[in-house]
Amino acid sequence: MSSLPIRCIRCLAVRRVAALMLLATIAALAAVQPAAAQYSVRIKDIVDIEGVRDNLLVGYGLVVGLNGSGDSLRNSPFTEQSLIGMLERLGVNTRGTNLRTKNVAAVMVTGTLTPYAAQGTRIDATVSAMGDATSLLGGQLLVTPLIGADGEVYAVAQGPVATGGYSASGQGATVTKNIPTGGRISGGAIVEREIVFSLAELPVIRMTLRNPDFTTAQRIAIAINARLRRAAAQPTDPSSVLLTVPAERRGDIVGLMTELEQLRIEPDTSARVVIDEKSGVIVMGENVRISTVAVAQGNLTVRVTETPQVSQPNAFSETGQTTVVPRTNIQVDEQSDRRLALLPPGVTLQELVQNLNALGVGPRDMITILQSIKTAGALQAEIFVH
Repeated sequence: MSSLPIRCIRCLAVRRVAALMLLATIAALAAVQPAAAQYSVRIKDIVDIEGVRDNLLVGYGLVVGLNGSGDSLRNSPFTEQSLIGMLERLGVNTRGTNLRTKNVAAVMVTGTLTPYAAQGTRIDATVSAMGDATSLLGGQLLVTPLIGADGEVYAVAQGPVATGGYSASGQGATVTKNIPTGGRISGGAIVEREIVFSLAELPVIRMTLRNPDFTTAQRIAIAINARLRRAAAQPTDPSSVLLTVPAERRGDIVGLMTELEQLRIEPDTSARVVIDEKSGVIVMGENVRISTVAVAQGNLTVRVTETPQVSQPNAFSETGQTTVVPRTNIQVDEQSDRRLALLPPGVTLQELVQNLNALGVGPRDMITILQSIKTAGALQAEIFVH
């Protein structure tokens, strides 16, 4: 019986270890697939790719052609200075003159430079009045450079401003619809400078989670490794997954990312309760749980009613006067029928809402109840108040 060379034995051992690692990865992925089948999302919907991002642009310009609804130059000196400077660049000297035009408005122009926007492509521009102009309806934005955070000009905007509102006024009434001092120029900015970033040359690609979570990052790495049949993805923290580009896919980064971003996983979420006290909105995640706790709800209502009465003097009285006598009626309703509800341990979100609704609790009272339950240590979730 012939024996295998030592080199062949080592090759078999390496292949066996690699096969066991692949089987372990596939088994781990299969463990999360049953739950992900119903609530799964695509990876592209929960992560951002390093370098593939928007860049904000801003500029200052003038809108002309307004029908008397522009800035009053006396109250907006920056508009007058900008108008004089623009006319001087065009060869018109207006220094020392008293300008009284009402057809010009100073505006801020903003835009978003999309990822990999090529030179010559068009992006939308948003125009907003700065002075006391009442409407930008019918205005024309003059050439306005849009700069980035580094101070460089990346686009130039110009064109007619489309507003979604109007304003009409007379001596006795004023009618305003939406916001007439803001508008938009669709495709009104031309890209003049490109942002150079070569994704294809990166040996490692960073995928950033929009909602950082340890479990979600681990599930993304498991799904990618099972697809590529190798340990190419590694979560480094709750918000980042590093993907080492396989050597055979270096020239096909677009195809690789298209293949991986279509993978579906189940994102995990923390138990959170978000409260907006201004509007009374409450949002609770499905993982919120309540320990055993009793909740009582009752309100104290004080109603004050003013019913003034008029006291008239007797007929033909020379000294009597007509006076108003105040009459105040105060009613106090303590709602003695206070209700008490006992919530069992492990109450789900649906059960919590049902119990609070059964008590006739409104959004404002529910905010106070949730904060009190948290203080008692019975709410197993984080509360975020805005």
